[in-house]
Amino acid sequence: MPAPPPSGYSMGHGPSCFDKVKMGFMMGFCVGMASGAMFGGFSALRYGLRGRELLQTVGKTMVQGGGTFGTFMGIGTGIRC
Repeated sequence: MPAPPPSGYSMGHGPSCFDKVKMGFMMGFCVGMASGAMFGGFSALRYGLRGRELLQTVGKTMVQGGGTFGTFMGIGTGIRC
């Protein structure tokens, strides 16, 4: 027996353009957060940060990278709709 369709979609139709842009943003945000963790972590350790300063700096870099990359991925997905 086939599984029922997801609740947000009607039969025979795929996700809306807004859903695609949202998914593109979320995918970009996750990739940006991962790269921000790597690059921010390495640079913060290179500057000799430890403890609270290290976590604040890496967290800020992760959110900035996620927001930037997510925005561009959302825009790119919107262009393709």
